[in-house]
Amino acid sequence: MSTAAPSPAALDITGLGKSFGAVRALDDVRLTVAAGTVHCVLGENGAGKSTLCHVIGGSLAPDSGALTLYGEPYAPRRPADALAAGIAMVHQHFSLVPTLTVGENLRLLRLRDLPGRLARVREEYGLALDLDARVSALPVGVRQRVEIVKALLREPRLLLLDEPTGVLGAPEVEALLATCRRIADAGRAVVLVTHKLGEVARAGDAATVLRGGRVAGGGPLAELPPDRLVPLMIGRPAQDLDTSLAETIGLAAAGPAPARTGGVEGAAPPVLRLRELTVRRPDGSYALQDVTLDVGAGEVVGVAGVEGNGQSELMAVLGGSLAPDGGCLELAGRDLTRAAPRERTRAGLGVVPEDRHHEGCVPALSVAENLFLGRLGEFRRAGVFLDRAALHRAAAEVMSAHGIRAAGPTAPMSSLSGGNQQKAVMARELGLDPLRCLAAAQPTRGLDVGAVDAVHTRVRQAARAGAGVLLVSSELGELLALCDRVAVAYRGRLLGPVDPREPGARDRIAHLMLGTAAPAHEAGDAAAPQSPDDAPPVPLPSKDPR
Repeated sequence: MSTAAPSPAALDITGLGKSFGAVRALDDVRLTVAAGTVHCVLGENGAGKSTLCHVIGGSLAPDSGALTLYGEPYAPRRPADALAAGIAMVHQHFSLVPTLTVGENLRLLRLRDLPGRLARVREEYGLALDLDARVSALPVGVRQRVEIVKALLREPRLLLLDEPTGVLGAPEVEALLATCRRIADAGRAVVLVTHKLGEVARAGDAATVLRGGRVAGGGPLAELPPDRLVPLMIGRPAQDLDTSLAETIGLAAAGPAPARTGGVEGAAPPVLRLRELTVRRPDGSYALQDVTLDVGAGEVVGVAGVEGNGQSELMAVLGGSLAPDGGCLELAGRDLTRAAPRERTRAGLGVVPEDRHHEGCVPALSVAENLFLGRLGEFRRAGVFLDRAALHRAAAEVMSAHGIRAAGPTAPMSSLSGGNQQKAVMARELGLDPLRCLAAAQPTRGLDVGAVDAVHTRVRQAARAGAGVLLVSSELGELLALCDRVAVAYRGRLLGPVDPREPGARDRIAHLMLGTAAPAHEAGDAAAPQSPDDAPPVPLPSKDPR
C-alpha cells in the first residue's frame, strides 16, 4: 500500500542569524510554517520579529542560515525576489505615497487586470476601498487596510503580516483574522506577527516565541494556551497580569484591576479645557462638531470610538498640526488654540500621536535627539553649541528607565523596532517638566506585554502626580480599566460620559460606538438616548465644577 509523500512546508528556516554591528538581532532561529496554516510569531519589542520578517521579505540579507519555500531553496537578495517567489508583506510602517490617491497607489503595482483583482479581493475578503481618496487624508486604520489590499492583490502563496492589527478597530481586526483563515484554508500560508494573544487564539494554528533574537519556544497552539505563551514572552505567569494589561493583550481578566486615580482632591479648574471645537473637511462635512471636554488634574479621561469618527482630528488639534475652524483649547487657563507645537510643549501639554513613525518622531535623527525634541536647548553650551555628551548621557538614562532597546543613544530612530519607537515617544512626552496634561492616542499600539504593563503604570503615575490624562484608545478593556470617565467619539461628536464602574458600562459604550440604540439605565435612572444621532453633544466636565 503506497503512502503519499508529505507536502513540503510553505517556509522552513534553519540556523538563521543576523547582526547589526555588535547587536545580535537573530541567533540560530529555526522555524517551520506548514502550508495551509496561520503561524504566529510572538515576542517582546526588539526580540527580532521584524528583522525576521525583513529577511523573509528580501529587504535584509541574513549572515547565516538557510531558507526553503515550498521545498525549493529560497535566498532573496531584494524585495522583488520575494514578490516573484509569491511572498507579499505588510510592513509595520506604511509604504504608501501620501500625496497620491488610493487608486494611484495601487496602479503603481503595475498589475494586470487591476479592476478584476480589486473586485475579487472585495468579494472574497470584504475589503472595499475608496480609490479616489487621498492617502494623506485617511485615518491610520484605513491606510493599513490599503496596505493589506495591496498585498492581497498579488495573490501571494505566503503572506507576511508585521503587527497588522495595531491600527485597526475591532470589526476590522475580525475581518482581517477571517482573511488570514481563508488564505490558510485555501492551502496557502500566513505568518502573523502580533502581540495580541486573543488574536493568536482565534486565528493561529501554531506559534513561535522569540526572545533576545532566539527561539524561546513554540509549537501547535492546541498545546500552547495563552497562560503558557505569556511566560515564554515575558518570564512571569499570566496570573500576575492585572485586568487592564490582560484585556489589552487579549487575555481574559487575570489579577485585580489597580485602583483608579479619581482626580486630585480640591483641584483647581481643569488642566485641559476644550470648548466647542469644530473642524470641517474640504467637502464641508464635520470631522469635529462642537466638541466640549474637560480633563481635571489627576484624572484619566478616555475616548473610545470606531476609527474615523474624529479621534485623529482631535489629536491633530491638540498637537497643533491642525487649526480648528471654531472653538478653543485651554491648558491650565492659557489659550493654546493657535499656539505652535513647541509652545504647547513648553506649556506642559504632552501629545503622543497615533502614527508614531510619521508624526511622533523624526526617523533620520538619533534616538537621543528624538527623546529631547523641542528641548535640545537644555543641552547648549555657551548658548550656541550642542553638548552631545550631556545629551547622550541624559538619553541613556531615559532609555534605561523606559526599557528602550537600541544600539545606543546615537542610533538613528529608524533603526528601532516599531514598539521601541513608541516607547521613545511616550518617554519624551512623559518627561516634560512640567507635565500638566498628557494626550495619548493608542499608547500601547504595537507594544509587547511587558511594555504595555509599563505604559499603564506610567499613565497612573502621571495622574497621581497631578497631571491630567486624555487617553484615546481602540482597546475598550484598557479604557474601562484605566479611566475615570469614558466618552465616545461618534461622527465628530463626543457622547457620554460613561462611568466605567457602572453596571453595563461596556455594553453602553459599545452601542454608542456603533451608533445603535443604547441600553436604558437601571430602574430609577433617566433613559439613555435611543440613538447617538438623536443625542446632543454632552459636555464632559471635570470632577471639580469650578
